[in-house]
Formats: sequence, structure tokens, C-alpha cells
Amino acid sequence: MTFGLEIKEGFKLSFAALMANKVRAVLTMLGIIIGIVSVTLMGSAIDGLTQAFNKSISSIGADVLYVQKWPWLNNGLWWKYRDRRRIHVYYVNEIKKEGTLFAAVAPVVQRLGTIGYRNRSAQNVLVEGTTADYAYVAKMDFSEGRFFTDMEASGDMPVTILGADVANQLFPNRDPIGSTIKIDGLSFRVIGVRSKQGSFMGMFSLDNEVIIPIDQFRNIYGRHFFPSIEARVANPKELANAKEELRGIMRKIRGLSPFQKDDFSINEQSLLTSAFDRIAAIIGAVGLFITALSLFVGGIGIMNIMFVSVTERTKEIGIRKALGAKRRTILVQFLIESSLICLGGGLIGLAFSYPLSMLVDKFLPTSMPISLAFLGILISLAVGVISGIVPASRASKLDPVEALRYE
Repeated sequence: MTFGLEIKEGFKLSFAALMANKVRAVLTMLGIIIGIVSVTLMGSAIDGLTQAFNKSISSIGADVLYVQKWPWLNNGLWWKYRDRRRIHVYYVNEIKKEGTLFAAVAPVVQRLGTIGYRNRSAQNVLVEGTTADYAYVAKMDFSEGRFFTDMEASGDMPVTILGADVANQLFPNRDPIGSTIKIDGLSFRVIGVRSKQGSFMGMFSLDNEVIIPIDQFRNIYGRHFFPSIEARVANPKELANAKEELRGIMRKIRGLSPFQKDDFSINEQSLLTSAFDRIAAIIGAVGLFITALSLFVGGIGIMNIMFVSVTERTKEIGIRKALGAKRRTILVQFLIESSLICLGGGLIGLAFSYPLSMLVDKFLPTSMPISLAFLGILISLAVGVISGIVPASRASKLDPVEALRYE
């Protein structure tokens, strides 16, 4: 018998054996089903979070430096930074004058406010005050209109740019350009609508904002709001040099001696990216352990059932070997049987994983690429082969005479 015929015959006999013991086969699959559901859900969650993070983090800008009082990651040591001096708006002019590696620099002040238009209103909207250069710092795109100019900002003009969510909420059926809205009671003319940015990690919208000139912001909320300063680097390859130049300028502005530590922080996208990578690695390691444990338990169960199957069919094996069946033929048959059990468990696990991932997506962003499904199938097949190799080897080594005597 050729190897191809052995494989074909092995599939027939294995399928018949599984059909004869359906309940036992399904119960045996449970460990593999749980393991495959675990690995695919964990993989889809990590992949979805990574995609959402990368999409969200792009709004921060890989080539933008943020001068702020607080570091983004303080490792719980907030008390080390609480007594730092505030950042001031006039620093922007000093950075523009001294800096050589920056394309644009702008101050940004923020607070939550209420926006109204006629009988409609939007609560807890992020109100941002800045200068005309912010359009270049943020590389802003517009679905309608434009950003305000230097003349409008310095001339104390009450103009505003709406985020996409605010525009949709206040103007669901009309063009907002030219309309007058109220920002915490003061009137502003809409001159632009920012293109949709989406949400950050699926948790809060980046489009729930309005942008106004910084002097107008101070007219509404007073001068006790201190800004952060955002500086876009002209050449991203010079980011490290630009950061050092910015640090030197800030130390000069602050009047720090060579022996004094920085009393400000320069934050950048890579800080969040490296932190996310560490968290994703920890989640992945925990998920891998849980998955490996589930598959190990499932594999032990399959091995045990295959030993039982070999014992039950000892006489059948003896007859086949007496009629000339090779050891290889018996080995292939039982390996196919264990692999079919695992493959069935893997496919059932994938069938459960997809709707479960859609459910999880309501709370956390998930993504199940085709490669993850193939990985699940390959893992289930690998577990089948590994779990079946010892029972199959035992079956293939049975002495036909002793096997025929078995009761």
C-alpha cells in the first residue's frame, strides 16, 4: 500500500472511530476549544489594542515635542514635580528666536466647557486656546473652512474651529461655517471644522473639542491657566538634537545653573509607545501562559483518550498487523485520529472566538486577522500530533500475536 493510500485509509478509519464515540470525542475536544478560544481572543485583543493605539498616538505626532510641567510617565513620583514652576506663554517667542530646528511652535491651554447653538448644546467639550502656528504644529486637516490667522488671533477676534463631533452635535443638518455659537456664554463665529480624528484607544473622542485664540481663552477663563508648549521638529531625523536644543533654551529661559536639574519636562510620543510596548508584552506573556496551560490540559486529555482508544482496539490492531499492515500504517492512523480531534476542537474554538471578539469589541478594540485564525488551526494540529505520538507509537509496536490474544 502506498503512503497516499495509507493516509486515505487512515482518515476513513479515524473518522469512523470518532463517529462511533461522538460524545467522548466532543468532551475530549473541550480542552482544545478552550485553549484556541484563549489564544485567539488574547491575540485579537492585543492586535486590536495595538492598532487602536498606533492610530490614536498618531494624533500626538512622532516629531512633536511637548514642554510641560509634568512628565507623562512619572512612575507614581508625582510629589517630585508638584513644586515645579509653571510654563508661560512668552516662552514660545524665546523658543522661536533661539531655536534652529523647529518648523512651528505654539502654546496650548485647555479646559472643559459648554458649547451652545440656539436650542442645542454640548457638555464637557475640550476648549483649547492657542495661536495661529498650532495649525502647523498639529498638521491640521479640515473637512470645512480653515484655521484662524495671526491677525485674527492677535486682533482678539472671536473665531473658533470645531471638532467633528461638536459640529455634528450642534449642526446635524447644516453647514456650520459662518454660524455664531456660544462658548461658556461668549459668542464665537465658526470659521472651520476639523477633519475627524477618531477616539483614543476607543475610550474618549479626539473630536470633542473647539479651538479658539489664546487671548480669547483668557478673556473667558482668566489668566490662571498655564499652557503646555508644542514644538514640531523641522526634520524628524533631528528629533534627538532638537530635544537637546529645546532643553538648552528652556534652561536658559528658566535661569538654571549647570548644576541644577531641569524643572520642566520635554515629553514625546516615544515615551507612550515604549510604555505601551511593555504593557503589551506583559499581557502577551500572561496570555501565552494561560493558553499554554489550557492546551497542555487539553493535550493530556487527548493523550489519555488515545491510550484508551488503543486499548479498546488492541484486537483490531492485531488483526490488521497479522494481515500485513505496517507499523507506519498503524502509527499514521492514530496520529490522524488525534489530529482530527484537535482540528475539530480548533475549528469549534474559532467559531466561538469570532462572536466573542465582537462582544469584547464593545468594551475594548479587537481585531482578528486571518493570520490569527491560521495560527489557531496550526496550534491545534500541533497539539494533536504531539498528544497522539506516544499512543500511536505504542499501537504501532504491539505484537500481533499478543494483540490477538487480548480480551
